[in-house]
Amino acid sequence: MYPGNGFVKCPRQSAFIMAKTGEAVTYAELEARSNRLAHLLRAQGLCGLDHYAIFMENNARYIESCSAGSRAGLYYTCVNSFLTPDELTYILNNSESKILITSEAKCGVAMAALANCPNITLCLIADGKGDGTRMQNLDEATAAYPATPIADESLGAAMLYSSGTTGRPKGILRPLPMQPASQPLPLMAFLDKLWRYRDGMIYLSPAPLYHAAPQAAVSLAIDRAATAIIMESFDAELYLQLVETHKVTHSQLVADHVLAHAQIAR
Repeated sequence: MYPGNGFVKCPRQSAFIMAKTGEAVTYAELEARSNRLAHLLRAQGLCGLDHYAIFMENNARYIESCSAGSRAGLYYTCVNSFLTPDELTYILNNSESKILITSEAKCGVAMAALANCPNITLCLIADGKGDGTRMQNLDEATAAYPATPIADESLGAAMLYSSGTTGRPKGILRPLPMQPASQPLPLMAFLDKLWRYRDGMIYLSPAPLYHAAPQAAVSLAIDRAATAIIMESFDAELYLQLVETHKVTHSQLVADHVLAHAQIAR
């Protein structure tokens, strides 16, 4: 998720809008937030190919939490937000994550997991208070950092985990070439063409952002300087209302266990 393209083309356009609350974040705001977080990650010692994790529900801070890693050459693991403390502990340790980003809603599970995660040096809470040491509020922790890009920007990527149906979940670690953050991986460029993304599109995401397909779809929309509508949770009636209200052009749904991408005629 690289908001820099949208920041250059249309800084005042909404990069994404939360479906239920209506909270909108412009490309200028997303650019500033993700840059500040990238600076913080560097200040905490994370450099190329290091790992951090995100454990929270769909909310207005999720995309910047991914975007910072995408522009800092880091792997970020988006963790299933319904996991237990023991399950979260395993993924945090197995991924060798050094920082965890969570939310007030998931803070109890996160705190229980962190008791057994010695490699996590900092936990950022997107919408809640910290303790001033190992756990800090995201805005307070990033406030002192510049809103401009880090000096050594490079492409980062998600490292997601399997469902664990044949044992423990397994991290899917794809090679990460040294290239500019604005240049997508070949897989993402292929999906962009396959899903017929285009300038000016409006993408509606009804699914959890810790899943691979919604993650890729929203990431590509942001790269395209589109506007993404993010549903906090799925509701069929609300989904249809959002299509009409926002004049949605693209979306992604699951029907009969088959993933379907829809390009809506407009």
